[in-house]
Amino acid sequence: MCLAIPGKLIKKENDKGIVDLGGVNKEIFLTFIPEVKEGDWVIIHTGFGLNIISEEEANETIAILKEVYAPE
Repeated sequence: MCLAIPGKLIKKENDKGIVDLGGVNKEIFLTFIPEVKEGDWVIIHTGFGLNIISEEEANETIAILKEVYAPE
């Protein structure tokens, strides 16, 4: 099973970017989504941005991940 997570792109330089993963910043490759802009939400897997998603979709995914990995 593979897990891809959402992050918000906060900086873009050529084919690399920095995403905010809930307060943790990580450098990723933007090779597959060259049209991405700072402020966009992206799905990330193994250090690569795979798709651009809406903020609503990102928030739904984050809520599901919190429920699964940090149940009350």
